[in-house]
This record gives sequence, C-alpha cells and structure tokens, in this order.
Amino acid sequence: MLIDYHTHHERCGHASGKLEDYVRRAIGLGYSQLGLSDHLPLLHVDPDRYYPEMAMPLSELPRYVEECLELREKYRGSIEIRVGLEADYIEGYEEEIARVLEPYPWDYLIGSVHFLGEWDITDFRQTAGWEGRDPLEVYRAYYRAVKRSAATGMYDIIGHMDVVKRFGFGPDTEEGRAEARELALDALRGIAASGAAMELNASGLTKPCKEMFPAPYLLREARALGIPLTLGSDAHDPAKLGEGLDAARAQLREIGFTELAVFEGRRRSAVPL
Repeated sequence: MLIDYHTHHERCGHASGKLEDYVRRAIGLGYSQLGLSDHLPLLHVDPDRYYPEMAMPLSELPRYVEECLELREKYRGSIEIRVGLEADYIEGYEEEIARVLEPYPWDYLIGSVHFLGEWDITDFRQTAGWEGRDPLEVYRAYYRAVKRSAATGMYDIIGHMDVVKRFGFGPDTEEGRAEARELALDALRGIAASGAAMELNASGLTKPCKEMFPAPYLLREARALGIPLTLGSDAHDPAKLGEGLDAARAQLREIGFTELAVFEGRRRSAVPL
C-alpha cells in the first residue's frame, strides 16, 4: 500500500505547488492514501519580523483545511485524502497550539520540533545559530523538547525525531556522541510511553546528514518498543512526492516492520507494509 503522510505546498511560503497538484501527482503514482500536512502558522514569533516564508499565515489556516476537505470529496474513489498538519511543538506554548488546532476536523497531527526558542535548527538560513554553542547542549535541549512534545498527547505522529542532525552538526568527541545517542533513545522511550506513532521521514537522504530521520539504530529500537511507524517524503514540490520512500520501505522491511500506521479522524489503524 503506497502512502505519503508528510507534504507541503505553496501556502507555507517555502514550498511550491497547489494542494491539488499533489493529489493529482499521487494518483498518477498509484498511491492509496495521501496526507496533506502543511506547517502550522508561527505562534511564538512575530511573523512580520522573523525570517520570511516560514509557514502559512494564521489567516490562511481555515482556507487550507477547507480546501483539503474539498479535495477529499472531489477525488473520493480515486485516492483517500487525509487532512493533517505539521504542528510545531514549542515549549511553553502548549495551550496556544492546542487552542489553534482544536476547531478543525484533522485526520492526524504531526508533532515536530523545529524551534529551540526563536531559533529554527532546520532552516539553512539559521545555521550560524550553532556558532559559539556547545553542540551537546543543543542536542540536550532538542531531545528534551521531542520527549515533551510526545508527552503532551497533542500529536498522532512524531515527525523527523532526530532532525537535529540535519546539517551535520553534533558532538565531536566519542563521549559526546555516546550521550547524544542516549538522549535520542530516551526521547524514543518517551514516544513509546505516549502511545504516539512516529514517521520515517526520507528527506534526510538529500540533506547534509545523508540519512533518513530517524537513523537505523533508532528504528530498530522503535520496533523493539512497539512504536508504530508511518512514512513521509516531506515533499515541498509535487515532483518530489514519494521521494526516498522506496528506500524507506526497504529499510523498514529489513528491520522487521510488517505494517504501517495510517489515520482517519485521529484514529490509528494499520495496513500491510
């Protein structure tokens, strides 16, 4: 069963293509389900004074959901559309996030950590934020946020859980790397305790880290912990829909996964991998 649960479109400002372009592309590729999951509007920074083109404006969120629902009906019988959102977890803003999410009929919500305070560690324009910082302290803060995001219960899927490695920054000693690994494993145990699923996000294959999110050792531990996995390409262009997911499926099979998590109305079920 072909699925892709992590996609972005032109509303977020740093992706291209309309929602319908993704739907048509998915049908052409023979997909059974397509998840539409654009970025939650920025809630903790002033979008007019922050880096441009980070997320859709808050005023666009109702229209985004409305368009997703319209496409679900228009293409019913050709493909199953799932209405989702990649909803940034920001420490200290849990109530604000929940309030913005509450009115809408989501099929699923992806909980991702991009921000540590006002620093987006995944933005190529902000890599200077690593300068003068102890990489291990960044990893500690990042994985603490991942663990807390799962504990909120707000999210159905934890997104790209080790994306902190995206640009190749990290501890440069064996001791530091060992601690970073344990921090990731501890966050993974937090995800397991929360009951949330997790995605295998293939986009890391094209990033400086040259590795999917999460790494194979985390996938093996996720299987041991019983964490359900789903798939996402994190496509920001319709032409890239499903990119890397053949490799992702192969890696999951190699580790021993036999099912994928899918969602409808915030209810999780499983389909054969």
